[in-house]
Amino acid sequence: MSSRCAPATRLSTLAPLIPLASLAPALGALLFGAALGACERRVDEPTPHAPRADTPDRPAPEVAPPEPAATPNDGRCIAPTPATPERPPPSRVGPDPACPDDPTGPFQLATGKVIFLDAKAPDVTVEVARREKERARGLMYRKSMPETRGMIFVFEQRTNHSFWMHNTCIPLDMLFIDSDGTIVGIEENTPTLNDSTFDVGCPSTYVLEVNAGWTRRHGVVAGQKVRLEGI
Repeated sequence: MSSRCAPATRLSTLAPLIPLASLAPALGALLFGAALGACERRVDEPTPHAPRADTPDRPAPEVAPPEPAATPNDGRCIAPTPATPERPPPSRVGPDPACPDDPTGPFQLATGKVIFLDAKAPDVTVEVARREKERARGLMYRKSMPETRGMIFVFEQRTNHSFWMHNTCIPLDMLFIDSDGTIVGIEENTPTLNDSTFDVGCPSTYVLEVNAGWTRRHGVVAGQKVRLEGI
C-alpha cells in the first residue's frame, strides 16, 4: 500500500486581493488544513494493523496430528509362519532307523529356560550350546527328547544363521530368535539325517530346537516374543 500528498496551495493566487500581513493567521490555518487533507490515506488503503492472536473470528492454526506410534516389529525382518507347514509332519514316531551310533556321548551342557510370552505354550527347559564345538554337535545322535525340552544355540554375531540335520536322528522345529526375544522365523519339521541347510532369511542371535510339530501344537508363530532365563 502507498499514500500520496497534493502540492501546497500557491501564495501568488491570494496576494493581489488581501495584504499579506493580514493573511498570515488565516493562511497558516489554511495551509495546515490543506496539508492534512492532501496527505490523508486513500479510501482503498485501510490502515494496517497487527492481527491479534486471540481474535474470536480468526481460525485457529492447524496443528499436524501426532505420528502414530511405531509397532514393535515395524521395519524388521520377520519370515511369517505359513497357514500350513511347508514340510509335512513326520510320518513315523521315534528316531530315524538309520541313526548312527554316538561315537563319544553327549556333552554336559548348562541349562536355561525359554518362556513364551505371546502363546499358551509351556516353558521349555533347554541345554545351552554356547561354544563352537557345542553348537557343531547340537542334537546329533539323540534318539528322543521330552516334549518340554530342547536346545538353544547362542551366537556371538547377529546374522542369518543356517542349520543342517547332519547326523540328527529326530525331526525338529527350529525357532530363530532375535536379541530382543522376537521370533523372526521358524523352520518346521526339518527332516532327519539331511545335509540341506535351513534358514529363515532374517538375522537372529539364538536358535531354539524342539521336537517337530511342537510350535503348531502350542500356537507359536513368527513375530511372537520369548523371555530367556539362565541363558
